[in-house]
Amino acid sequence: MKYILITLVIAAAVFVIVGLRRALRTYLNFRGKRLVSCPETHKPAAVRVGAGKVALKAAVGDKQLRLSECSRWPEREACGQECLAQIQEAPRACLVWTIINRWYQGQNCVYCHKPFGEIHWHDHPPALVDYERKTVEWNEIPAEKLQEALGTHRPVCWNCHIAETFRREHSELVVDRPAH
Repeated sequence: MKYILITLVIAAAVFVIVGLRRALRTYLNFRGKRLVSCPETHKPAAVRVGAGKVALKAAVGDKQLRLSECSRWPEREACGQECLAQIQEAPRACLVWTIINRWYQGQNCVYCHKPFGEIHWHDHPPALVDYERKTVEWNEIPAEKLQEALGTHRPVCWNCHIAETFRREHSELVVDRPAH
C-alpha cells in the first residue's frame, strides 16, 4: 500500500511539473504585442494574445489561442480572429520587438553614425527621427502604424535622441559652436 501511494505521489508530481513546464513555455511563446495583417482589411493591426489564459489551458493540453486586445476593437471585436493563424505559424516573427530588432540591425544613427549593436530594451531604447527632424521613441508610435513609420523614419540612438529632444525643447539653453 505504501509503494502505491508513493507511486501515485510521484506520478502526480511529474504530471504537475510537465504541465507547469508546458504552461511556462506557452506563456513565454505568446506574450507581447504583435503586428499582424488583418484578414478583413489587409492592413496592419496590433494584437495581443491572452497569454496567461492560453498558458493555463496549455497546462492541461488545450492550446487554443484567443486575442485579448486588438487595435481594431471595440468596433470589430466580434471578428473570427483569423489573424491568429499568422501568430501560430510564426509566433516570434510578428512580435513588435522582433520587427524593431530586425529593422535596427545593420543601421547607423542618423546623427552620430554609430552602428546599432545589441538593443537593450530596458535601458536606453533607440528612437526614430521623422522628416521634420523630430525624434520619437519607437514605442510611442502606435504598433499598427509602426510598419509605415519604419518606412518613413530614420534610426537614432538613445544618446542622440536625448540630445535632440533637449535641443528642440530648450533651444534657449543650447549654444552651437563652430568646429575647430
